[in-house]
Amino acid sequence: MGKFKVLEIKQSVFADNDRRAEEVRTTLKEKKVFLLNLMASPGAGKTTTLVRTIEHLKEKIRIGVMEADIDSDVDAQTVAGLGVKTIQLHTGGMCHLDADMTMQGLDGLQAEDTDLVILENVGNLVCPAEFDTGAVKNAMILSVPEGDDKPLKYPLMFSVCDVVLINKIDVMPYFDFDMERCKENIRKRNPKAEIIPVSAKTGEGIEAWCKWLQREVEIFKEVEKV
Repeated sequence: MGKFKVLEIKQSVFADNDRRAEEVRTTLKEKKVFLLNLMASPGAGKTTTLVRTIEHLKEKIRIGVMEADIDSDVDAQTVAGLGVKTIQLHTGGMCHLDADMTMQGLDGLQAEDTDLVILENVGNLVCPAEFDTGAVKNAMILSVPEGDDKPLKYPLMFSVCDVVLINKIDVMPYFDFDMERCKENIRKRNPKAEIIPVSAKTGEGIEAWCKWLQREVEIFKEVEKV
């Protein structure tokens, strides 16, 4: 029988991406730019939450946004209308952003004159969780209509997040959604995750979310001064 080589493609791809992600983190530290990777299912309210966040923080810190989509620039147009630096990233059919794409986006955004860059990742609860973008913090949005058992169905996504926003709490009366059970399920996957209930539509909880985010940006920038 002839000899042949077996190449574990997935393992190799992840290893290469992890190395690139560390390069992204090094660049962010050098430029003192805080990168937040925002993930969620389609329709969970990423863009609406992002708009609320920008409205609350744009007078306090310099914000840039990278909008990642398979196609279209609808969300980028919405965000750019708020007066913050924005770039649209088309993934060419890929269901996530990896570290190399993130670096290209940061270069294209010219992020060095921002304090905070928010990456609105492709709407997906599987692929984005698998690829480290090099972000300082990972955030994800779980919306009430998706159900309180979502953390049990997508364990990796919830395990890699530093903060979980439970969005659309204004519609809780219309869904079989148990907030305490949802929090318990999140903690099963990630005991350290910050959990913040919000309604991007009404604004409830947005101040608490923005305080958390601004504090994390300030901590990051102070540490990098040392």
